[in-house]
Amino acid sequence: MSSKENAAVSQLFGLLESRYALRVLWALKDGHAQTFRLLQDSVGGITPNTLNTRIKELREAGLVGHGSDGYSVTASGSDLLKRLNEVQAFAARWVTSQGKKK
Repeated sequence: MSSKENAAVSQLFGLLESRYALRVLWALKDGHAQTFRLLQDSVGGITPNTLNTRIKELREAGLVGHGSDGYSVTASGSDLLKRLNEVQAFAARWVTSQGKKK
C-alpha cells in the first residue's frame, strides 16, 4: 500500500474512531431518513451536543446527508456500510471462535 493510500485509510479510521461515529452510521444503515430525535434514540446514550458534532463530521466527510425527512447516508456512506457488513460477518465468526477457546 502506498503512503497516499495509508494516509487515506488513517484519515477514514480517524473519523470512524470518533466516539459514536460508527453507531450513527449503523443507525442509518437501513436507508430510511431519521430526524435528529429519532437518530439520538437509535444511537442510544449520545448527548445532543455529541450527536451534533458527529453529524457535522459525517456530513463534511460526505457520508451523511440531510433532507426534508431527516438524516440519511449518502451513496458514499452506503458504500462504506456495505463494506462494514463484511466486518460484521467477520466479527460474528470471531466472537464464536473466541467462545470456543474458553
